[in-house]
Amino acid sequence: MRIVRALLMLLSLATAAWAAAAPAALKAGVFEPPRQAPEFALRGSDGSELTLGRYRGKVVLLSFGFTHCAAVCPTTLATLAQARAALGAAASAVQVVFVTVDPERDSPAQLKAYLAAFDPSFVGGAGQPERLAAMRKDYGVVARKVPMSGGYAVDHTSSIFLIDREGKLRAMMPYGRAAQDFVHDVQWLLAN
Repeated sequence: MRIVRALLMLLSLATAAWAAAAPAALKAGVFEPPRQAPEFALRGSDGSELTLGRYRGKVVLLSFGFTHCAAVCPTTLATLAQARAALGAAASAVQVVFVTVDPERDSPAQLKAYLAAFDPSFVGGAGQPERLAAMRKDYGVVARKVPMSGGYAVDHTSSIFLIDREGKLRAMMPYGRAAQDFVHDVQWLLAN
């Protein structure tokens, strides 16, 4: 019995030590170990080439979606806008990047107008369907057209990728999390 209690005590201490050392400070699901986020080159909604390297030194919140989205994309972008506003002066060290999963309807100009309704600092990415498909594959994002009366929608991965200042993929926040969770994680990434 003493051996069992001693083993349980050791297991408890080891678990506590691991929890203290693990990057559990993030509320998002952590990529362990962090890896270099896949680079991309798209047409930016700001009129210039959109690359991940362009934002080295900033925390990037990378989201995939489309401008005709009925609920998920507007909710995500509104949440990210709230988080960015709550960051105050630290918001200048954060860049939201929104990449379309609907290249047939989303031009850079359309993305710019759509994103400006949430936060004028948000940048959208568009491009050829093949290039966007390759990027989605690199990030493990799925997207597929779903026919609807009068057109189509696009079912897609709705998580947001958190990329640190060095361009490393650190975490993935699931859809539906509060703005305060993003604020927490961005502050942690800026401090670490």
